[in-house]
Amino acid sequence: MESYRDLIVWQKSMNLVTLIYKLALELPENEKYGLTPQIKRSAISIPSNIAEGYGRNYRKDYSRFLQIARGSLFENQTQLEIAVNLDFLRVEHLQEIKELSIEVEKMLNSLIKKLEV
Repeated sequence: MESYRDLIVWQKSMNLVTLIYKLALELPENEKYGLTPQIKRSAISIPSNIAEGYGRNYRKDYSRFLQIARGSLFENQTQLEIAVNLDFLRVEHLQEIKELSIEVEKMLNSLIKKLEV
């Protein structure tokens, strides 16, 4: 592998960011300083930490950044659920994001386990 860009988990997390940014357009205007930037930031953090961890020279560092990416993913999942609970978004609009999010979660878990062996 020549680059973090070759990692499927990074590619899928980049797709997730794109979907989340498009979905964020549906959030109410009065959330532009509240939930909307939080949702965007946590989404951006996922591929960013995967890339940064890949660039580290030590497996332990890489694993730690993948764990941070997973934490950001969980944060994002929670924020989207809050948006649904507040009736800012409908569950049906989250289906593709939810499926991709779970896929990224599984891939991160697998990669973390492989690095910790």
